[in-house]
Amino acid sequence: MIRGAALTPVAGLGLAACGPDGGTSAPATPTAPVDLGPESAVAEGGAKLFRDHNVVVSRGADGTLKAFSTICTHAGCPINKLEGTTLVCPCHGSRFDATTGKVMQSPATVPLEQVPVRAEGGKIVAGPEA
Repeated sequence: MIRGAALTPVAGLGLAACGPDGGTSAPATPTAPVDLGPESAVAEGGAKLFRDHNVVVSRGADGTLKAFSTICTHAGCPINKLEGTTLVCPCHGSRFDATTGKVMQSPATVPLEQVPVRAEGGKIVAGPEA
């Protein structure tokens, strides 16, 4: 019984670090349209991580923009690393394709949530009604 009691606080710490809040106050996806900056910030065939809004935006070879939530679908941690067009979750190492939202490496099994995005007046706008 003592051993079980000693492990409980450690397990609780792990859950707090990877919970839905994940140390960020921003929502999982924008709740209103947000200006992410100049359209030129995302190169053709590339992607850019917007940590403050929990969004990644990619641009296809045809110039089409796509956006996805950067809240990991495994444990709710905010993804804070982009390597080329691969998002890497800091909590358990899940990897996602920033151009499709698809899982590239587990433990996540569910793709990232797509976020509406558009170019408007030379700026990238993401979120509802974008």
